[in-house]
Amino acid sequence: MKANDLMKIGNTELTHGLFLAPMAGVTDRSFRRVCRRLGAEYTVSEMVSAKAVCYEMLSKKKVIESKTAPLAAVMRDELPMAVQIFGSEPEFMARAATLIESGEYRGCTSEATPSAIDINMGCPVHKIVGNGEGSALMKNPALVGKIIEAVCSAVKIPVTVKIRAGWDSESINAAEIAHIAEESGASAITVHARTRSSMYEPGILPYVITDVKKRVKIPVIGNGDIFSAADALSMFSTTGCDGVMIGRGALGYPWLFEEICAALEDRSFTPPSFEERINTALAQVRDMIKLKGERIGVAEAKKHLAWYIKNINGAASARHEIMNSSSYSEMEKTATSLLSK
Repeated sequence: MKANDLMKIGNTELTHGLFLAPMAGVTDRSFRRVCRRLGAEYTVSEMVSAKAVCYEMLSKKKVIESKTAPLAAVMRDELPMAVQIFGSEPEFMARAATLIESGEYRGCTSEATPSAIDINMGCPVHKIVGNGEGSALMKNPALVGKIIEAVCSAVKIPVTVKIRAGWDSESINAAEIAHIAEESGASAITVHARTRSSMYEPGILPYVITDVKKRVKIPVIGNGDIFSAADALSMFSTTGCDGVMIGRGALGYPWLFEEICAALEDRSFTPPSFEERINTALAQVRDMIKLKGERIGVAEAKKHLAWYIKNINGAASARHEIMNSSSYSEMEKTATSLLSK
């Protein structure tokens, strides 16, 4: 069970330490809003390329359509929220962090300064690690230190770091990297308790989080295989972590935050009805369309709606129809038809 002490990152205080994980193509503003409403205390943006932020500033075109700026946008009602950046060159990481903190990058629509800059050192996908970024950085502890020091020196807001257990089973070095992060100025560290080579295979290594917690004094956030309140309570009690970060467990079920919160407060939790699930999903879809336009909003919302209807009678055929939808009205008609089955 989690201790009753508040968790702090800089000036941000969290009662339970419940975080929404950054997930590329998933944790956009619309989904973050839903999760916040349902109990997530702190959210993190999708990954933002440090080089893209910097290079867009160098463009000589008077008007450019920034694909990066929307990813880094922070609205006042989202706080506390961190913007996560990725890259492998200290100077680019530091410059991008400065621009994001100040809101002076091309195309910026932010209403507020982020609560923190989060550095991605855990992404396992090939196109990221192939460039020496993400979890590939864990193979180069010296570079890890230089990047964190550079970013911490460039901004006034807290800097946090997200890592994995290590590159593979033969090089589990999360405790070492966490120590370097702390010594370099990081204010908190999130540990995804899988190696890069494990990708997202079932099963995590909780002892790695325990080892990190023993090695550093900054807050440690545990991540990996949290799909229920029981999973969260187990991670707290097994590892001694200060907070938990939920990723895939919240897909289609953002109520997981409410469920965990209820368990931590020793009170009952009532799961959402099918109607509540579908109404919440459609509200999220409408918000995505409002922010991105119908074509992009509908395209990106399909997977979300498919996750929300999981295990509802008739979901299999409805999922096929949703994936072939070309408008919100088609998606709404398919989703609401499930309520009469």
